[in-house]
Amino acid sequence: MIRAFTRKFRRESLGRRAKAAYDSALMATTAPGIDDVRARTFPFPSRHFISALDLDRVVLGDLLDLADGFVALNREKSKKLDLLKGRTLMNLFFENSTRTQSSFELAGKRLGADVVNMSPRASSMAKGETLIDTAVTLNAMRPDLLVVRHSSSGAASLLAQKVGCSVINAGDGQHEHPTQALLDALSIRRSLGRVEGLTVAICGDVLHSRVARSNVLMLQILGARVRLVGPATLMPAGVDRWGAEVFHDLRQGISGVDVVMMLRLQLERMTGALVPSTREYFRFYGLDREKLAHAAPGAKVMHPGPMNRGVEIDSDVADDLSISLIQDQVEMGVAVRMAVLASLAARLDND
Repeated sequence: MIRAFTRKFRRESLGRRAKAAYDSALMATTAPGIDDVRARTFPFPSRHFISALDLDRVVLGDLLDLADGFVALNREKSKKLDLLKGRTLMNLFFENSTRTQSSFELAGKRLGADVVNMSPRASSMAKGETLIDTAVTLNAMRPDLLVVRHSSSGAASLLAQKVGCSVINAGDGQHEHPTQALLDALSIRRSLGRVEGLTVAICGDVLHSRVARSNVLMLQILGARVRLVGPATLMPAGVDRWGAEVFHDLRQGISGVDVVMMLRLQLERMTGALVPSTREYFRFYGLDREKLAHAAPGAKVMHPGPMNRGVEIDSDVADDLSISLIQDQVEMGVAVRMAVLASLAARLDND
C-alpha cells in the first residue's frame, strides 16, 4: 500500500513538473512575440483613419509589420494584451456587417479595451435622430475609439468633425473601406512576399465598391500595378483618372496578373438593370478555372466577402486553398484592425 501511494505521488509530482515546464516553455515562446508587438507599436500619423490616403508608404509598411506581429500573437494560446486597457471602443454600424464588425470587436477585446456594439438603425435613427445628433450623443459618453460604417459617403469624415475621439472608417457608402485594403495588402505580402512590382486585377462591380477605391489607392502607394476589370455599366464615371488600367474583358484583364481580386455584385445598390442576369454575368465575368488560367502561374485569388458563389466566383476556385487567399483575408482582418487600434491608441496617449 505504501509502495502504491509512493508511485502515485511520483506520477502526480511528474505531472505537475511537466505542466510547469510546459507553462514555462509557453511563456518563453509567447513573451518575445508580445515584446515584439509592443516594440513595433507606434503613434498613428493622424487622429482618425478615414481614407487610404491618410497613410504614406513608410507608415503603411510599419502598419503591415505591426499587423504581422499580431498575426503571430493571434495564433498563440494566450492572445490578450493590455495596450487598450482603460480605453473604450464603440462599434457604430448603420449597415449590416459580419466580418468587419466581429473582427473589430475581437481586435478590441484582445487588446484589452471595453467594447460596446451599437445598432442605431434599431434605436435612435429609427426614431428620426440625425447622424449629427447621434454624434453629439456618443461624444457625451466619452469613447476613445469609434468605428463607423454608414451607407452614405462622407459619413465617417462628418462624424470625425463632431466627436473628440478617434474615428475609424469601416466603410462609408461607395467611398472607401481603408482597413479592408490594409488587410488585403497584408494577405498579398504574406503570400507572395511583396506588394511592390506585382500586378493586381480588381474585377467586377467597381461602380458600387468602396473596397475597390481603397485598394486602388493603397496598392498604388505600395508600388503595385492595378487593373480594373468589369462591364462598362459597372465602371464609375471618371475611372480613367484613377491611375489604373481599365479592361472590359475578364480574360484580357487578368492576363499575366499576380493577383485576381473579385468583387461582390452589389445588386442591393443597383437602381437599374446594369447586368442582364446573374447567369449571364457569371458567363462573362465570373471567375472559374478556365478564365483563371489566363493569369500568371501561381496567381492568387481574393474576395472581400461575402461571396455570391456562382455569380462572381466559382466554388471550385474559391475553396482551393492552394490559390485562394479568402480565408487568409478573414484572419488578417483581425490582425490589421488590432494594429490600427493599437496605433491610434498610442497616438491618443501622446496627444
